[in-house]
Amino acid sequence: MTVEITHDGADHRFEIYVDSELAGYSEYLESDGSRTFHHTVTLPQFRGRGLAAALTEYALDDTSTQGLRVAPACWFVRDFIAAAGDRYSHLMEP
Repeated sequence: MTVEITHDGADHRFEIYVDSELAGYSEYLESDGSRTFHHTVTLPQFRGRGLAAALTEYALDDTSTQGLRVAPACWFVRDFIAAAGDRYSHLMEP
């Protein structure tokens, strides 16, 4: 199983592929130096493999690299950040 994560900036989303097949995505809105992650999806046939966590980690690391902040409107992203302790706390909107 090969996993690839990409950033589709034109569509404002990160995508995760398993063996070249779209397995999920995380959508965001970007404005004023912040990304608001509002929707994260793992397609049903790919659930239970930790793909949403891998995708969210990639998206948050990219957001940090870009010098942007995060507003986690999506429950999964919000819970992921909370579970990561201090790793992503510096990205959170005040």
